[in-house]
Order: sequence, then C-alpha cells, then structure tokens
Amino acid sequence: MDRIAITGGARLEGEIPISGAKNSAIKLMAASLLTEEPLRLTNMPRLADTRFLAKLLQRLGTEVEERQGEAGPETLLTTREIVSGFAPYDLVRQMRASFNVLGPLLARTGHAKVSLPGGCTIGARPVDLHLKSLEALGAQIDLHEGYVYAQAPRGLKGATIAFPFVSVGATEHALLAAALAEGETVLENAAAEPEIADLADCLNKMGARITGAGGATIRIEGVARLHGATHAVIPDRIETGTYALAAAMAGGEVRLTHTRSDFIQALLDKMSEAGVEVTLHNDGLTIKRNGARLRAVEVETDPYPGFATDLQAQFMALMTLADGESIIRETIFENRFMHAPELSRLGADISVSGGEARVRGVDRLEGAQVMATDLRASVSLVIAGLAARGETMVNRVYHLDRGFERLEEKLSACGAQIRRLKEDGEVED
Repeated sequence: MDRIAITGGARLEGEIPISGAKNSAIKLMAASLLTEEPLRLTNMPRLADTRFLAKLLQRLGTEVEERQGEAGPETLLTTREIVSGFAPYDLVRQMRASFNVLGPLLARTGHAKVSLPGGCTIGARPVDLHLKSLEALGAQIDLHEGYVYAQAPRGLKGATIAFPFVSVGATEHALLAAALAEGETVLENAAAEPEIADLADCLNKMGARITGAGGATIRIEGVARLHGATHAVIPDRIETGTYALAAAMAGGEVRLTHTRSDFIQALLDKMSEAGVEVTLHNDGLTIKRNGARLRAVEVETDPYPGFATDLQAQFMALMTLADGESIIRETIFENRFMHAPELSRLGADISVSGGEARVRGVDRLEGAQVMATDLRASVSLVIAGLAARGETMVNRVYHLDRGFERLEEKLSACGAQIRRLKEDGEVED
C-alpha cells in the first residue's frame, strides 16, 4: 500500500492549477445515462472515483472515452442503450456517489436494481431521502438483501418534494430523476452547493427545463427526452481550499489558478481572520503568509454557502499552529474528527467532545508516522506534514487518490519536499 513521505519546513512558492470538481464530475457522468446521445465533459479530473464510476457505467452500457482535448482532459460518455439495470455491491461499495445511477436508470428504463452503498467512516450517511424522493416521483421501492429494487412501469411523475434537511446527494438524485419525469417537480429546502447548479446547467444544455438551482427551491419541468451536450466541469472548491490552507500552513506565496474564490468565501473569511493574506484575481487567488503567527479562530461547518465540512480537517491542521485556542464544531457528519488523534501524533494539542474540537496552538509540530482514515483526513495530515519538523509518513494514502489529482506533483512544483513510496518501497517519480 502506497505511502507519502513529507520533509517539513519548506516554504511554498509558485502556482497551482486547480482541477475540475470531483463532486460535480461524478454526478455529471451519471447524467449520461439519461440520453442515448454523447455527453462530452471537459475540465475532467482524473481520479480513482471517476475511474470507479466509469467502470460501473460501462457495465450498464455506457461507452467511456477519456481523451486530451484542446482545453485539457475530457471524457466522452455515450449510452446508446442501457444493457443492464443492475449495479452490484462490489462496484457501488467503492464509492457512495455511484448509488446515484439509480434515478437515471429508473427515469430512462423504468426499472433498476442497485446495491445500497453500505457504511462510511465519517458517519451513517443514509440514503433514505434519495429513496423517498424517488417514491414521491411514483417509483415503487423494495429493499431486499442489501439491494434497492425500483420500478416505475408507467414512468416517473412530477411531484413536490420537501427535504426535511439539506442533502446534497438527495437533491442531485432528485434532479437527475425528475428531468425525465412527466409534469413539474418542485424541490423545497434543496441544497445550494455550486455542484447542484453545475448539474442543473449541464442538464439544461441536454434539453432539461430546470430553474432555481443554487437556491432553496428548484423547479424541474419534465421533458420526454434529453440530447447530447458539451459541458465544462466547474473548478474543485475543496481542492482550492485545501491548497490555500497548505500554503498558509507551510508559509510562502502561492497563486491558485483556474478556480473561483467565491466558492470558498466562508473559508477565506476565516483564513483572513487567522492572519493569512488573501488576494483575489480574475482566475483565482493568491495566498501569502511570511512567518507571522496565526491567530486562533472559531469555525462551525454548515451547508453551502457556510463553511464546508470537507475543509474542516484541513482547517484543523492549520489551527494546530495558531496562537490561542480554536473551536471547531462539526454539524454535518458525526464521527468526522478521526484525524484529530493522528494530528496529535505530530504534536498537536486537540481535545474532542461530541461534535466539538478544541485546538490549542503549539509552537511546532514534529514529523511522525500517521494513518489516513478518509479522503479529507488524509490531506489534512499532508498539510500538517508540510510544517512539521523532520519527516512525516502518511500511510493508507489510497484515500487521497479518490479526490486529489497529482497532489505530490502540484505541491512539489511549489517547493514542497514530498514523495510517494510505492508498496515495494520504490519512490515514484
């Protein structure tokens, strides 16, 4: 199993281009099931998660072609015919978001058998809202031996769906299914994340009639069929925030390009409050910190446009070197402080009680062996390692490959002393 070794202390200087958003790309790929015509996605990230989903889509009948376009990596997806409505556990379990093929399969063919995604290290993350949304659209849902058996022999029908709490996955799933439903569907208390608006934008290019995406109420006027389209994946806001925090942690000056600062405004506000210099540009932002001691701040995760839960672990790493005590409250997922004990192995002073973590800043961190527990926790340990004295060895880094494209290459280009060690001990170039 690969490991990443970091020798801390090097300042970061340079430029990091941001890739397309993982959390958007995988839902856009699922949208290709809704039409027999080609869907061309540009600015596509090349990640383990997109490869997992491509494998599942190919099983269902999608032709997947990865290629290099004029503007960068792109993927062409063509589903002329759904050859199977069965998504097995051995594929769905590799990535929870692959469960979202259920809605498109149901909308296009009227039936599907999709595995429940199983557990997750950062909490239960149930799919009951997904299933209730499909039932509201007229689907017949049965659960048996870990699988969802769904039927809509007369097609899906528009409905009003009021989510009891904001759910990104359920909102996206309802959007995908309702695009081909007969009549109007109204989603109330919908998630407002940029990835929701991106999915709606792509579906509209395919012929859907969706308004209000990015707000609390979304309206979908169902159409009989969708057609092919070309769509550019939005920049990855979590990658943007992660590299912004990495630059602040290590010190130096890093320009992040091909991204949008407004996607992470809540994070940038907290970074400025902590004493990090943030400069905005048309194509991104610059992060600068020249040795000044960070200030402790209080953070609470919230649905967009609040502070993203997917940046909480990385921000905690930054606060380990802040002057004073920081309070970090996690309100989205239970059990999402699993990185705290590993940061403590580097010398951080962190105490966790329920959904609250108190981080008392220390003078310095010391390199050590640490273990990654999930995607965001993994990269928080890398960020901490950039500032730790000596060598930090991050184990189980397969999590990183799910969501960060060429992480070592991008950080190395800015001066970080970071390398990947293959399972046999060989250093990857």
